[in-house]
Amino acid sequence: MNRGKLVFSQLIEFIPIKKFRRCVRRYDGNHRVRNFSCWDQFLCMAFAQLTYRESLRDIEVCLRTKSKKLYHLGIRGKISRSTLADANDRRDWRIYQDFAMVLIREARELYSNDSFSVRLSRAAYALDSTTIDLCLSLFPWATFRTTKAAIKMHTLLDLRGNIPSVIIITRGKVHDVNILDELIFEAGAIYIMDRGYLDFARLFRIREASAFFVTRSKKNTQFNRLASNATDRSVGIIADQIINLSGVSSCDDYPEKLRRIVYRDPETKKRLVFLTNNFTLAAKTIANLYKSRWQIELFFKWIKQHLRIKSFFGTSENAVRSQIWIAVAVYVLVAIIKKKLRLQQRLYTILRILSVTTFDKTPILQLFRDVDDSDITDDNPNQLKLL
Repeated sequence: MNRGKLVFSQLIEFIPIKKFRRCVRRYDGNHRVRNFSCWDQFLCMAFAQLTYRESLRDIEVCLRTKSKKLYHLGIRGKISRSTLADANDRRDWRIYQDFAMVLIREARELYSNDSFSVRLSRAAYALDSTTIDLCLSLFPWATFRTTKAAIKMHTLLDLRGNIPSVIIITRGKVHDVNILDELIFEAGAIYIMDRGYLDFARLFRIREASAFFVTRSKKNTQFNRLASNATDRSVGIIADQIINLSGVSSCDDYPEKLRRIVYRDPETKKRLVFLTNNFTLAAKTIANLYKSRWQIELFFKWIKQHLRIKSFFGTSENAVRSQIWIAVAVYVLVAIIKKKLRLQQRLYTILRILSVTTFDKTPILQLFRDVDDSDITDDNPNQLKLL
């Protein structure tokens, strides 16, 4: 990395600018734009995400105090609150969705050979959603409840590298299980979900795609036990059964056999019942896979830290979607940089350090050379470590 360059400029060098421009041209993003291009908008919003800016005025004041450095940051347009607000409201959010997906594909390729907490040769994905609460009077388009507005961010997280492979943003009213209709399942992969996705007709679609699922069973699930496998109670496996469903509709929705595993966590003593269509993996491996699903909460934690209600930079649907997709792009970009520069720190640590060193001229490798994760205290000591 060249000496004398601002840290933010060094980060931007990792962006495939030609692919970004291709996304802009796809939706005529710069049509009749004179002074503040989509690239300027992206850089300003990326800066806001990295440095925890709270409002458009906050962005304007912060960048104007560094006006002599804007050219070196790559920003050519004039920074003003009204110009940025207009860009967020009018520039098609799909530009940033498509570009985020470009970065996601690059990141997934970089992390494809990484291992995670479970030794597994096949791909594993965690599926979940997070609800971002909004003020109904400011965001009337985001219907959720009678007196409340919200949007949902449905995410399919690749557990190798904790990179989101699919993100679908909907209004708060959309139920989680409906997202299964939007996914194309990868043969041989394992999809890990909580009980909110327990719909046997949809789970059967996963089985028909030659993929596997791991989910939690509900108390009222009716079944017949066909056989039992040997168990090891010393690791928490209470039961490992082969079953078929016996409910009035469930037996028609899923006519094939299932595997039912009863697990008691040795630490929390909590009893969990899993359902899966994988009959070959060890029961403890299935339990560990479900435990690894909580990595998706770390992703949501980071997104929510940057998308607090007071930090939305616009109230239109286009502005909100643009901001979310740019936040995702920034997250994935930093993950790419971590891998390419072989940084040993956790992604959460890297993001924290970048937030306070944006205008430094220290080479990125030198910036993290003497940083130890143990020196960084998480906001929540009970939270899992990010990457």
